[in-house]
Amino acid sequence: MATLCRPSVSVPEHVITMEETLELARSRHADHPQLALALRLIENTGVKTRHIVQPIEETLKHPGFEDRNKLYEHEAKARVPAVIQRALDDAELLTTDIDVIIYVSCTGFMMPSLTAWLINEMDFDSTTRQLPIAQLGCAAGGAAINRAHDFCTAYPNANALIVACEFCSLCYQPTDLGVGSLLSNGLFGDGIAAAVVRGRGGRGVKLERNGSYLIPKTEDWIAYDVRATGFHFLLDKRVPTTMEPLAPALKDLAGNHGWDATDLDFYIIHAGGPRILDDLSKFLEVEPNAFRFSRSTLTEYGNIASAVVLDALRRLFDEGGPEERARGLLAGFGPGITAEMTVGRWTDGDGGGR
Repeated sequence: MATLCRPSVSVPEHVITMEETLELARSRHADHPQLALALRLIENTGVKTRHIVQPIEETLKHPGFEDRNKLYEHEAKARVPAVIQRALDDAELLTTDIDVIIYVSCTGFMMPSLTAWLINEMDFDSTTRQLPIAQLGCAAGGAAINRAHDFCTAYPNANALIVACEFCSLCYQPTDLGVGSLLSNGLFGDGIAAAVVRGRGGRGVKLERNGSYLIPKTEDWIAYDVRATGFHFLLDKRVPTTMEPLAPALKDLAGNHGWDATDLDFYIIHAGGPRILDDLSKFLEVEPNAFRFSRSTLTEYGNIASAVVLDALRRLFDEGGPEERARGLLAGFGPGITAEMTVGRWTDGDGGGR
């Protein structure tokens, strides 16, 4: 049975604080008719710091989509390999042990995918499968875990590498002045994460069942409007209400596995914002502290899109991990509105190579 090993996570060196974000909003949008509302929403995110790939002075400029995308490619190639290497080391595997690379990102575009460059640059075997996922947004972290689980179920001796690379700051659009856009400017951060799913052995979450659920008729609630200037993020004010219909889907997944979703040992949840976590705590009927790893990611890094779930899981590892066979739930939420969900047990593993 496949095991999701310890994720490796990296955030860029440039930092912007909540206080700096609020001051920028006040100075750049002093005459905005809904500035007070936007400031209150940003403050309510609880995001104390975010990390970005450029100094804020450069981030606020818009040299055009072409230059932005070139920077995305440059930064991905400069930063991703080291994160992958740490994930491989934690899983006690080599690049030649990996059978598929699942690369998720919604903040830049490359064709061929970064996976092709990684296979050549890091000496993965030329037979390594490539699975790039670009359009699931924040849900893609959960989807990557699920597709890795599926692959290792089909090929029990195989190993999958998950890579999430998100530079949300490169999607900043100075002309987008809706309250949702201003809120997003204070919520999203940049981050890279990687993790190995081992078909055999390994310490971490032994994946047992996964599923997906889409809330009908909500496909325009989280979206990109793709223009000459790049990706313009659209966020409907109804998004925070989505935990009420999604909580039953999480309960059904656990229930179909013979578990009670309200009584598990650990929860690794996408931190889209504090209300998402508060509402899920209410509708899933679990204590707010159950989502402490997700809240820590949100507070320290902001919403780092598809990388959130992997960073929250990394924090579970850093805490020492739960007891052997502890039961847990992992879930990512994103455009669609889509939930990608997994249940599994903790294993201290048997280590060793392939």
